[in-house]
Amino acid sequence: MKVLLRSDVAGLGQKGDIVEVADGYGRNYLLPKGFAVLASGGVAAQAESMRRSREQRDAVDRAAAEELAARLGVASVAVSARVKGEGELFGSVSVTEIVDAVSAQLGVDLDRHLVHLDEPIRTVGSHQASVRLHPQVEVRLGVEVSAA
Repeated sequence: MKVLLRSDVAGLGQKGDIVEVADGYGRNYLLPKGFAVLASGGVAAQAESMRRSREQRDAVDRAAAEELAARLGVASVAVSARVKGEGELFGSVSVTEIVDAVSAQLGVDLDRHLVHLDEPIRTVGSHQASVRLHPQVEVRLGVEVSAA
């Protein structure tokens, strides 16, 4: 069964794609939930329109992400934490603390799910966090941890 996706479906495709799916999957899940419509003769033009609007929206989102990445790439945020000795922290610096520091110091509101730490920050000093602003735009953010 060929269907036109009306919204993004994980593992299947994006809005505007015409995909071939099993009859039961399309009939029992995609069509009743409104995620897809049957791909008939006139649907190709509709699919092209959906793809064009998705590509335009993606281009705008990517440009905004690249602009934000340029600001974050040269920046470094300072986070203070309690230290127990020899530069070791009580616990670790969390992603939420980094996001709060970015908001307070740079005026940029980030979703905490966009920030990723390679390993927990448990020492005083300079560290790096990666921020994935768009599927094709990722930037490294400097994090300076100091004793509180």
